[in-house]
Amino acid sequence: MEVHEAVTSHYTRSERLEAVRAGIRAAGGDPDHPTLADLAPHDELHVGGLEATRMLIARLAGVARPGARVLDVGCGLGGPARVLAAETGCDVVGVDLTPEFVRAGTALTAAVGLADRVRLLEGSATGLPLDDGSVDAAWQLHVGMNIPDKAAVAREVHRVLRPGGVFVVYDIMGDGNEALRFPVPWATDPSFSAVEPPAAYRAHLEAAGFQVTDERAHGELARRALAARRAAGFRDAGSSGAPFANLEEAVAAGRVAPVEIVAVRPG
Repeated sequence: MEVHEAVTSHYTRSERLEAVRAGIRAAGGDPDHPTLADLAPHDELHVGGLEATRMLIARLAGVARPGARVLDVGCGLGGPARVLAAETGCDVVGVDLTPEFVRAGTALTAAVGLADRVRLLEGSATGLPLDDGSVDAAWQLHVGMNIPDKAAVAREVHRVLRPGGVFVVYDIMGDGNEALRFPVPWATDPSFSAVEPPAAYRAHLEAAGFQVTDERAHGELARRALAARRAAGFRDAGSSGAPFANLEEAVAAGRVAPVEIVAVRPG
């Protein structure tokens, strides 16, 4: 099985939309008219959740604004994209490899009244379905761990960004798959896990023409968020709990951590 097929299969859950709706209902919300806060436990699929999303929105201050167009690479269910659009007034286009994410995410976007500002598309990060220079900014949240060819992603994002555009990366980074016990949230085995150190990301970005302007590791945020998730007993549909337990162990040991890298396409 090729990597992209393994990734799509890993994230596909035919009951995903109903699982989100059931979770909202169980928490006392209205699944037909959810708020962004109702959705956050279910559609913020990166470590740190809504807190991390808002931290990254701050990195796009001055760029993500009304009239701007922002790309969400590997958008998943579209949770961060919806928060970004709601809190900054920008328009967001999300691209994801998994059709089920796009279908469920599109339904959730309509349910919160953001269909006119957030559009989710099926596609690959290594071959984005967007025109050259068509977005003002871009981000990817926990995407690179499934993509061996990070150089292609960097080139594609550089292509679709306008000069002066900002690209924010927030991925789990470390010394490679040997730092992990599988399964982890993004992979059941090493065959479709592609964890790399920050230096590799910087090299790919710079080779594509970006200027890296900032880098920050967020190990403490991850330790706190994963511990809170465990204490709350939260599990994704179809998950045994082992993927997050293994990730929490690796983060606690300092073998991996979420790392944020900010890069600019020079004007």
